[in-house]
Amino acid sequence: MSELLTTEEYKAIAASLELPQNAFIDGGFRPAISGRTFVTTNPATGEALTEVAACGAEDVDLAVQKAREAFEDGRWSRLHPAERKDVLIRLCKLLTRNARELAVMESIDSGKTIHDCETVDVPETIHVLKWHAELIDKIYDQVAPASDDHIAMVVREPVGVVGLVLPWNFPLLMLAWKIGPALAAGCSVVVKPAAETTLTALRVAELAVQAGLPRGVLNVVTGGGAEVGEPLGRHPDVDMVSFTGSTVTGRRFLHYSADSNLKEVVLELGGKNPCIVLDDAEDLDAVAAHVVNGAFWNMGQNCSAASRLIVHKDIQDKLMDRITAHAREWIVGDPLDPQVRVGALVSTGHFRKVSGYLKAAQDETILLGGKIVAEGFIEPTIVQTGAASTLAREEIFGPILTLVPVASFEEAIAIANETEYGLAASIFTAIGKRALRGARMLRAGTVTVNSFGEGDITTPFGGYKQSGFGGRDNSIHAHDQYTQLKTIWLDLTDHTATALD
Repeated sequence: MSELLTTEEYKAIAASLELPQNAFIDGGFRPAISGRTFVTTNPATGEALTEVAACGAEDVDLAVQKAREAFEDGRWSRLHPAERKDVLIRLCKLLTRNARELAVMESIDSGKTIHDCETVDVPETIHVLKWHAELIDKIYDQVAPASDDHIAMVVREPVGVVGLVLPWNFPLLMLAWKIGPALAAGCSVVVKPAAETTLTALRVAELAVQAGLPRGVLNVVTGGGAEVGEPLGRHPDVDMVSFTGSTVTGRRFLHYSADSNLKEVVLELGGKNPCIVLDDAEDLDAVAAHVVNGAFWNMGQNCSAASRLIVHKDIQDKLMDRITAHAREWIVGDPLDPQVRVGALVSTGHFRKVSGYLKAAQDETILLGGKIVAEGFIEPTIVQTGAASTLAREEIFGPILTLVPVASFEEAIAIANETEYGLAASIFTAIGKRALRGARMLRAGTVTVNSFGEGDITTPFGGYKQSGFGGRDNSIHAHDQYTQLKTIWLDLTDHTATALD
């Protein structure tokens, strides 16, 4: 990515964008069959950006039909793996050429800072797609051990038509996390972006067809959860659904599957992720930088956000001094200002939800922040609470970090595991055995040691408990959920010789 521009330059780009408005089905844009639309707004300004097709069950039916036709005739599913790879590599090149446009579109549609869109979301989106593309012709099937008279082959086949339901917090990146392995496997997909953030998914679908992706293979149906998400989850001709979002909504997809065709369901859900800092942690300044980034990146709208700081009481004050210093660098303001690190929450409704937690924080000990800057904007906030506090137990999904002091390693681990979630965790300590023991004891799908993070594209991402199940995003393991395993058993017995005898 090239150097960041000025605020004025980004605003000029935003003003010149041609924003997509219609669903993308069978290789082209088309309005909702009903003709209905909904307004998508800029969370930072409240201004309407454009009107987008408000699709319904009939549009889902059409998209699934076209995806099924594409899958069954083999235009993509039976294409040589190297040819599928070439198409996705061409898509990556087109995304690179249009990277700045996508970054600005993502920012104005979601409230995310242009800094993050330019330096993280768009580059990582391209990297993820390229990684999965390069993997297409490098995954080998297997031969199982059998007798000398048999050969047992274990082969992967694409699962079929896949529904991909996206969250609003990382619209582009979560699209890549799902379409990367799904398309690499040979599936046809129907994407339902979040109603709050539809624009970049539509633009990527358009670029994919320009890259040579056959029509019907990638469809994007826009609209609300009840109107599009539920019909997709219940559709009898959808073979599998991958959903990223809230635990409440994830439960519904299990019901949709049970009530329809028992389609496979993969869920990546919420988190209330602990960040443990023990009394022997080295370089508290570096620790503080990780804590601030983990808690306030993307305004805390991150399922793996380090939202619970569990710190040994002996170093609490020293660590807070450094956290406060780092938090000053996290400026709240216009998302199109490249100096701003904290933009707008994604919607008015979500802002009100997070504001409610901020109000509850007034009854606790506020160590940092605690104020609403403007409509849609909340400053980074740290609140000291007890482990049983609502603020320390519920997923806030905003820039509010709870701090819980502890007196020992054992207490820290126990409190960290006292949650219905198990997505991510981190532990800071200078003692290697303690770090490894803690990582093994923490009930989370990803545990980082002396850092905040999610691993990278090579490592599987997903959670324990109510943070989801059924598969993992990222890594070679992500391909598993979009494929079926088939056993082909060959009998090599020489029946001819037996008959002659």
